[in-house]
Amino acid sequence: MTPISNYANSLLGEFTQISGRRLLGRQMLIVAMLGLVVFGGLTACNNSSKPAASATSTSGEAATQPAIPVVVTAVRQGSIDVNLFALGTVTPLNTVVVHSFVDGQVMSIAFKEGQMVNAGDLLAKIDPRPFEVQLTLANGQLARDQALLDNAQADLERYKTLLTQDSISRQVVDTQESLVRQHKGAVLADQGSIDNAKLQLKHTDVIAPISGRVGLRQVGPGNMVRATDANGIVVITQLQPVGVVFTAPEDALPRVMKQLSAGGRVPVDAYDRAQQEKLGKGWLLATDNQIDAATGTIKIKAEFPNANGSLFANQFVNVRMSLETLSNATLVPSAAIQRGAAGAFVYVVKDDNTVSVTPVKVVSVQGETTATNTGVAIGALVVVDGADRLRDGAKVEVTVRDAPLAVSAKEARSGKKSRNRQAKAKQSKVKQSSAQGSLKWSRQLSMRSTT
Repeated sequence: MTPISNYANSLLGEFTQISGRRLLGRQMLIVAMLGLVVFGGLTACNNSSKPAASATSTSGEAATQPAIPVVVTAVRQGSIDVNLFALGTVTPLNTVVVHSFVDGQVMSIAFKEGQMVNAGDLLAKIDPRPFEVQLTLANGQLARDQALLDNAQADLERYKTLLTQDSISRQVVDTQESLVRQHKGAVLADQGSIDNAKLQLKHTDVIAPISGRVGLRQVGPGNMVRATDANGIVVITQLQPVGVVFTAPEDALPRVMKQLSAGGRVPVDAYDRAQQEKLGKGWLLATDNQIDAATGTIKIKAEFPNANGSLFANQFVNVRMSLETLSNATLVPSAAIQRGAAGAFVYVVKDDNTVSVTPVKVVSVQGETTATNTGVAIGALVVVDGADRLRDGAKVEVTVRDAPLAVSAKEARSGKKSRNRQAKAKQSKVKQSSAQGSLKWSRQLSMRSTT
């Protein structure tokens, strides 16, 4: 064969392959169109067998969004405490830096660091020997001056006798009387020196001035201490009872002063940083005499018995003080309270199982319960779970908290379950099974047509 005939045969083969591919593509397109026509006819027949009203209802349901499942709880009426929450600092009622009254060498330390001591307990012992020597010298000086006084008084009596006999002049008697008074002054000074020496000797025993917890010691045995030392020997902090100072807004001051004026004991609780553990319970003690103009707050002081020693000086605590108790208040679960640009609001479920945004005013919050004075009525159903997907007017599927089945809003208010709940569930399962069967049949038809 010639090269021209070979080239012609190759072109003819490629044309035949292209024609075969195009033919196969057309056949697949025709089969797919036939499948769509058949599926559309079956669907039309199924829709034509239903009444016109049912078709209208189906199209309306398809146009609406599916119901959003939510959990609701009824608003109730009850009593709740109005509390003041603040951040406070534990402040000891008394703190003493123990100093030595005399200068000397520390002989011994009578306390252990961190222990509780009582007023009058021995803390340290300073070398008493220098002060014992001073006491001995003062006693010797007193004995000497007392002897001089006794001699001067005896001479005075003799001079007075001689004066009556007109044997001496009056001037000699007056001079002796002045000498007696001088010796009496010296004796009094000597007695003061003795008392001072005894006092200095007593101060060699360093005594705890108050009861409390001692800190870390500043000096040890063998060191020299002086009365002018800045750090002292040890610091004692009174912790039983102990005070807690916290601030409150000036708007709460009238209610605080009302409680103080009533004369009752206003309870104050202290919690840890996480507000999980209660550290102690105390009572309102006093308020400051002026409001801080920079912050608009006032300092308040409470006193805690602190019997278990859980409060330490300068410790930060969360304070909760009860201001008053609201009776017959409208109580809403705290989980139902939502926050927005306009303030606090709740989603209230209406009888048609739709929700409406209802603004509320929060009065007090106590754990999982919030008191409101406007917005919702007693018995209304508010959403406590699933509110993140809701909008005003959204359709919801209501589930009452602690209830096993979902119910409508009207049934939830009356406390009755839906009688046709199981029938609707079965009907939904039948529709779902029918839809799955139709989809499976169409897939098989497409596969057969392709083959």
